Amino acid sequence: MRAPAPAPAAAPSMQSLRAFVPARDLQESLRFYRHLGFIVDRTFADGSGAIVALGGYGFVLQSFFVKAHAENFMMQVMVDDIDRWWRHLQAARLEETFGVPAPAPPRLEPWGLIVSYVVDPSGVLWHVAAARPPQAG
Repeated sequence: MRAPAPAPAAAPSMQSLRAFVPARDLQESLRFYRHLGFIVDRTFADGSGAIVALGGYGFVLQSFFVKAHAENFMMQVMVDDIDRWWRHLQAARLEETFGVPAPAPPRLEPWGLIVSYVVDPSGVLWHVAAARPPQAG
């Protein structure tokens, strides 16, 4: 009989975790995210991308586009106040300003989150989500 394998050591700590989000037109996508209130933390010297952030969280926006990839790419942002975010999304008038589909109003999804859907200029689907309020009872 073999001795049990030793438990793995604790993983080293991380400073950040970022997804690489595709952009068909990097400048248009940067304009879109700035319009939503994100800041461009830094751009890459070679023009291939930028780090975009909001409230201490961010992602790498890259000048890379494959239609099938972008249209199947999703990001989720968990928010404290979905109603405030919905008003923010409506006020941004994304469909008029960027020609993207209008954001979908928040709705309770079967998996238990309240979600508003936003599509960026490259077809990336964002889930702006909040936990369902506790049930009274």
